[in-house]
Amino acid sequence: MIDTLELTAIPPEDEALRAEVRAFLADALDGLEPDERARSWMGYDAAFSRQLAERGWLGLTLPREHGGAARGHFARFVLSEELLGAGAPVSAHWIADRQSAPLIHKYGTAAQQAFYLPRICRAEAFFCIGMSEPGSGSDLASIRSRAEPVADGWRLNGSKIWTTNAHRSHYMIALVRTSGTADDRHQGLSQLIVDLALPGVSIRPIEDLAGDAHFSEVFFDNVELPHDALIGEAGAGWAQVSAELAFERSGPERLYSSIALLECWLTHCRGLSDNAGDRATLGSILAQMAVLRAMSLSVAGKLAAGGSPATEAALVKDLGTELEQLIPRLIGDALGRRPDVPPPLPLLRTLAYLEQVSPTFSLRGGTREILRGIIARGLGLR
Repeated sequence: MIDTLELTAIPPEDEALRAEVRAFLADALDGLEPDERARSWMGYDAAFSRQLAERGWLGLTLPREHGGAARGHFARFVLSEELLGAGAPVSAHWIADRQSAPLIHKYGTAAQQAFYLPRICRAEAFFCIGMSEPGSGSDLASIRSRAEPVADGWRLNGSKIWTTNAHRSHYMIALVRTSGTADDRHQGLSQLIVDLALPGVSIRPIEDLAGDAHFSEVFFDNVELPHDALIGEAGAGWAQVSAELAFERSGPERLYSSIALLECWLTHCRGLSDNAGDRATLGSILAQMAVLRAMSLSVAGKLAAGGSPATEAALVKDLGTELEQLIPRLIGDALGRRPDVPPPLPLLRTLAYLEQVSPTFSLRGGTREILRGIIARGLGLR
């Protein structure tokens, strides 16, 4: 059953990080156009990621012996909120920092932790997630990619799709079948770290409607992996990936994908006469955002307490992406109600971009149907 989502406050010592991050971003992102800021956690800039690493802002929750800062989940929440609110290009390191590193820290061997975690903290190792497969959608239990045990480790065959930044990443953490068949559903699944430079790995980027190529198809043709490619226990992949998805689904990135558009529209409105319709639109957006932020903070609190709030995270992700998709529609309608006031070009470009990509917000990290199934199970309704 789902636990109560309690109101949670960011501790003062973590809130103090906000001013330092905000000052850095004001300088680092000076001159970045709103439509570029709108890409934020899909915006790839490895040099920017290295700047964050130099300041100790990658691996905030990891132990110092692995290159981290030994801070808590609230410090990472503050950092994430500031990065996304400013529209920083965080895509290069985002997956590695958000979920690959915590996964390796929780389930990996001492050797895996010593090898991968410092590299993630230095922005030298970027990761992608190998979950979705052609013909499977968000039904991860139907995975067919297979790793067979061989004398020297594992032999991997299969494919993944909609893999964010696979063509720019060094490693993939892939959920694959190591025993049984697809009919076994949750049984027989394992997670493997795949070096994407290995022979037999081929990657094909997929261009989206906005002309970007964030996603890729990845193919494995008899890829030879060492024994220590396995994370955790063989056959325990379903439980591990469920814990991993709580990190992916709960954070502020499920609230702020349209924030650059909101800020650009507010700047436009400040130069206009007062309008009741605009105030109503803004009030609706802010009321929902305030509630969702409080919910996301509550999930961060549960993670900080050592919990694995998969159901709560699914709820935040479902409602958060719904708001992210609603914002472009509400702002587009608001602009349409004032046809005598031509919007500035940066605002129109940002709106056009988000109108093109916002349908994907409820797909990434699990479709709405999958999430509502998780929520229903958590509530004991199925």
